[in-house]
This record gives sequence, C-alpha cells and structure tokens, in this order.
Amino acid sequence: MWTIPNQITFFRILLIPFFVFVFFLPVSWHHFGAAFIFFLASISDALDGYLARRLKQSTAFGAFIDPVADKLMVAAALVIIIQDYNNVWITVAAFLMLGREIFISAIREFMSSHGQRDAVAVSNLGKLKTAAQMLALIGLIWRPDYDIPLIIFDFPQMWFMNLAYFLYFVATILTVWSMIQYFLIAWPVLKGKK
Repeated sequence: MWTIPNQITFFRILLIPFFVFVFFLPVSWHHFGAAFIFFLASISDALDGYLARRLKQSTAFGAFIDPVADKLMVAAALVIIIQDYNNVWITVAAFLMLGREIFISAIREFMSSHGQRDAVAVSNLGKLKTAAQMLALIGLIWRPDYDIPLIIFDFPQMWFMNLAYFLYFVATILTVWSMIQYFLIAWPVLKGKK
C-alpha cells in the first residue's frame, strides 16, 4: 500500500486543503500561490503513474485511489473558479466537467459489475481532455492580472488568459465528446445485451 507512487497520490490529496486555504488568503499573491499548488498536484498525477509503471509498483489500491485524488483536486479547482469568476460560461463548463466525472464513475462501476471494466478504461481522448483541463485550470486560477504580473516572464497577460480560456473551451468540448464516447461503448450493456 505504501509504495512510492501511492505516497505521491496521498501527497496530492493532502495538497487539496492547502490549495483552498492559500487561494482564500488575504494576500496579493493568493492566485499565484494556489495555481502553483495546483501545478504541483498536476505534476504529481503524471509522476505517480509513471513511477508505478517504471518501478513495477502498480497496485489495486493505487488504481483505486489515484482517480479519486484527481477528481477531488479538479472538483476543488472548478468550485474555486466558479466562485472567483461568477460567470455563466465558466460555471456551465464546470458543471459539465463535474457531471462528466460523476457519469463516467457510474458507467465504470456499472461495467465492472458486468465484467467489462476494460471496455471503459481511460482512453487517449480522456488523457487529452485531462491535459487541456489541467493547463486551463492553472491559468484560470492564476489570473496574472490580479497578482504577480506576467511581465517578469515577458509574456503578455492578455495572451496568457486567452490561452487559458481557449484550453478551458477545448477541455469542455473534449469532456462532452468523451462522455458520449463512453456512453456509446456502454450502451449495449445498459440495454441488457451481452
């Protein structure tokens, strides 16, 4: 249970309250601090999977807890940007993303109960969605116009935010697309066909 990949996953879970706490700190750099913590969590997500394969430390517990950690961190980030932006489009997209995670979890549980868990394993489309989502959330949480300016990186803030919005839009499209894809795979089983 306490393999290196699982320890990294637990570290990601422990980051969640710190992420929320830093975001609401009454300091000028709270957006940047929270975005940096979310960035660390995103890196740890890629790292634990890589190490599990590289060190041959894949476990049943790790396969269970890793997606839980991912969903908790993303859910916290989406709730934060809903509150921070107070914008209908950000909110609708966030609810689509949250709804997709609940839907896919239910589909996977259902398919597992019918011995077909592998049919709804993580796809390349799902991985692409996750990458776009993580990058978009880092940008949307940071909002460099609010605290630490991007000028130190010689990159205009407007371009950075437009890129974050674009990736959020892409992640939303991929969210809906992958949800439909998983549903179509599961549909014959949902109808009672073997």
